[in-house]
Amino acid sequence: MNDHSLISSDRVEGTSVYNTAGDKLGSIHTLMIEKTSGHVSYAVMSFGGFLGLGESYHPLPWNQLHYSTEHDGYVVALTEEQLKGGPRYETANESDWSRDNRSWPTVVDSYYGTAGADLGGVGPMADRTRRL
Repeated sequence: MNDHSLISSDRVEGTSVYNTAGDKLGSIHTLMIEKTSGHVSYAVMSFGGFLGLGESYHPLPWNQLHYSTEHDGYVVALTEEQLKGGPRYETANESDWSRDNRSWPTVVDSYYGTAGADLGGVGPMADRTRRL
């Protein structure tokens, strides 16, 4: 592993997320990390709003995002409608899944077809979320 493959979480938060056509969809609000393994499980994307007001937050399985040096951001093989149609919440303080809502992982994995998957995904969204 070279030194350029590592990045601190605070540098990931705020990074833009694009679709495969290069359109900006939103940005990464926060990361959800598996406490015991240390692996990133989900990125919570933020959409819309102004100065943090009216934003909606959309958890997305981390394995659906792929870093693009061309965009200097992450790319997902999903449309804005697919992302916005997925699980979401409206206030930033709901991102503490360990206390607020332990069913979030099940809901998110069910929508994106990633339950039990490490890299790919199965289910209705899987064909649209393969590695680019």
